[in-house]
Amino acid sequence: MNETTRLPLLRERFFRRERRSAQAARRFTAEALAGWGLAETARADDVLLCVSELVTNALLHGVPPGRQLRLFLRYDVSGLVVEVHDSGSGVPRVVHDGDEGGRGLLLVAALSDRWGVRERELGKAVWCEFAWP
Repeated sequence: MNETTRLPLLRERFFRRERRSAQAARRFTAEALAGWGLAETARADDVLLCVSELVTNALLHGVPPGRQLRLFLRYDVSGLVVEVHDSGSGVPRVVHDGDEGGRGLLLVAALSDRWGVRERELGKAVWCEFAWP
C-alpha cells in the first residue's frame, strides 16, 4: 500500500472592518493561488472577483463595528472553496433588478460552480466553489 493521500491545502486570514480589507483579501487570495500553481489558470480571475464581492458584502452588511471577517480558502482534488465568515445577522440575497448596487452575489452565482450561505452559531458563512480541471 504505497498510495499517497493528498490532504487539502488550506489558507485563512482575518480582516478588519475597514475599506482596504477587500483589496488585502484579494491580494491574500492571489498569493495563495500562486503558491498552489493556479495563478495563471483560466479561472483565477473569477476566483479573485468572487473573493472581492464576498468580502465587500461582508464588510458592508455582515461585520458589526469592532468585529472582523474570516476568509477561508481550501484547494483539493475536487476544486477550490472560498468562504467568508462574518458575525452579522441577515441572509444575503441575489439582486436581479432595481437597485444600483447589490449585484455582487449575482456575479458570484454566474462565475462560480456553486455558492450558498451556511448559518453559524454567530453569523454566517457565504461560500462559493470552483471545480478545477
